[in-house]
Amino acid sequence: MRIVFFGTPGFAVPSLRALLEEGFDVAAVVTQPDRPHGRSRSQTIPSPVKLAALEEDLPVLQPERPVGPFAAELQTCQPDLGVVVAYGHILKPEILAIPRRGMLNVHASVLPRLRGAAPIPWAILNGEESTGVSIMQMEAGLDSGPVLHQIETEVAADETGGELAVRLAELGAEALIEALTLLQGDAVRPQPQDHTRATWAPKIDRTLARIDWSRDGAGLARLVRAFDPEPGAWAQLGSQEVKLFGGRTVNESGTPGTVLAVADALVVAAGIGALSVTEVQPAGRRRMGVPEWSRGRGIRPGARFA
Repeated sequence: MRIVFFGTPGFAVPSLRALLEEGFDVAAVVTQPDRPHGRSRSQTIPSPVKLAALEEDLPVLQPERPVGPFAAELQTCQPDLGVVVAYGHILKPEILAIPRRGMLNVHASVLPRLRGAAPIPWAILNGEESTGVSIMQMEAGLDSGPVLHQIETEVAADETGGELAVRLAELGAEALIEALTLLQGDAVRPQPQDHTRATWAPKIDRTLARIDWSRDGAGLARLVRAFDPEPGAWAQLGSQEVKLFGGRTVNESGTPGTVLAVADALVVAAGIGALSVTEVQPAGRRRMGVPEWSRGRGIRPGARFA
């Protein structure tokens, strides 16, 4: 079975490697173009998937957008199947129709829950007790196609978005190989999703990552964990933007946004209870522990985050 693999971030790399380890014929890898990096934006960096593909001497295609002339380029690969894992573009019907057996998507939720671009942080934001991965047959709708295979897993109480992504990337690779094995043996029938049960996980933007201190401490702790390491939940302290990490809720109270304690952790009052964080990242600086930051910044109880 000739496969064309679509993927871009590190989340997709375990699935690509699993295909190769299991002996599948990966005819080409499609990933996003190299992107500018650094303050000067003069250097570009390849995607993690491109680096993994080059290590294996696989052909790499990098269309700015997977439309138009790219369709003809994809047809020359003569794929039997497409596999899409966090590629970063919505594929048009003309592209989906090229592989003889269609395209499969590795999606980081138990569909129809959390359809959309950011299912991992939203699982934590929503306080979901479990999530998982789905192998879905792609169609024109957003994550709405029939499901071939799913694996569910618990979300740990203190798990960050980054930690959950690492686990689901490996689980997705496992589910993909299991689904392909079933597909090759004609032992699976795609199951339509119940669209009435769909929930949504839209793309994360900067506004969503800003901390609203009027919220309860438990919700803010989930926000901090969901956006760790990227993009980082943030708040304003005077003229400086500060990202906060290592969030948990504590049973203290005060005016929302007010620093209640600074020691091994920074404790800030919320609408109900308080948020405790162990690491911070001031704008333009590296991530660091609260004790180091507080010594340099001189922050004291009574200071106020906006």
